[in-house]
Amino acid sequence: METAEQETSLDLTFVFPCLNEEETLAECVRQVKASLDQSGASYEVIVADNGSTDRSREIAEELGCRVVPVARRGYGAALNAGIKAARGRLVMFADSDMTYLYEDANDLYRAAVKDEADMAIASRMIGKIEPGAMPPLHRYIGTPVLTWLINRLYGGKLTDCNSGFRCVRQEGYLNWEVRSSGMEFASELLIKALKSGARTVEIPSGLRKGPEHRVAHLRTWRDGMRHLLFILSEKPSLFEWLGLVLAVPTSLLQVLAVLVGPISVGPFSIFDLHTQALLLLVSIFGIQCYLLGCSLYLREGDAPLPITRRLIHMDEGSLFFLLLGVLLGAGVLAAMLVIAWAKAGFSGLHHTNQLLAAVHLLGGGGMMAAGLLSVHMLKRRSNWEVGGP
Repeated sequence: METAEQETSLDLTFVFPCLNEEETLAECVRQVKASLDQSGASYEVIVADNGSTDRSREIAEELGCRVVPVARRGYGAALNAGIKAARGRLVMFADSDMTYLYEDANDLYRAAVKDEADMAIASRMIGKIEPGAMPPLHRYIGTPVLTWLINRLYGGKLTDCNSGFRCVRQEGYLNWEVRSSGMEFASELLIKALKSGARTVEIPSGLRKGPEHRVAHLRTWRDGMRHLLFILSEKPSLFEWLGLVLAVPTSLLQVLAVLVGPISVGPFSIFDLHTQALLLLVSIFGIQCYLLGCSLYLREGDAPLPITRRLIHMDEGSLFFLLLGVLLGAGVLAAMLVIAWAKAGFSGLHHTNQLLAAVHLLGGGGMMAAGLLSVHMLKRRSNWEVGGP
């Protein structure tokens, strides 16, 4: 029986996620072994099988690979299981479809060791991409945009956020607690690493065109949206600040519009009905962004602004009276409108400017109150701070 020390005594583990890859798996394994044999490192090859119904498992075993069955479906689920089962201090992985340059495994390993990196990435974007290997939508829009977002939001200096050919330090990976089961695993892995201050390095690699008749597991629009959603969900401060910047100034300008009335500036008229309507729309969008940020802050590990923290931690009694105050305010406004309308003989009213301002301020307050109610309900449903004051 192996001891814990023996189980983790290898320098490197190479993991192939696999779902019915009998056509390409054998050649992938051979190329990786040929490359890693040059490194002088002690290594093993794992095939994380995601429920293959072809001969993939048999082929892996014939080539001396360790097969790790993974019941939960998904690219991320397979890789997560394979990395956790690894016996190497470093864990390298790549798809088993013959699209990556597996001969670069040795260079990737050496780069990780030389720079003492927590993550080394074989970048396709600074390497050679064969004609037809990557759709133009992915090459010129999808990957560059997502990479730019990750760099901008999380302080990265990457060129290829979607590369599936990487090497990670297992100890660091376990601390990052990566959970995604789908293709967005690639984005989560990068973001968790960057947020933890991990040392990253890239080497130029490339991409080959896969077999003509092979059906790709990647679904462009669904998986692209999953990447985007995860990238944004890990940055609640983006929505918090955007919401405050949009909602607070527009509300103050709405009050100013009522106080000073329409003002003519050359051929333009400002603070009139059109201005007020625009201020109302922008404020609604801002409030929605802010409430989204509040919801994302329910997850541990993120630090909101003091005002946001106070709202999220608001005493339930205070929340009750806030909701009650909004309802009473709406009731008073409705009653005043009905009285004014009755005095005018139920004919047209000419208080549009004041009405827009009232709808803006009271409606905005109502949206905030309803949003905070949702946030507190989510907090209780997820058992966040259970047993707290």
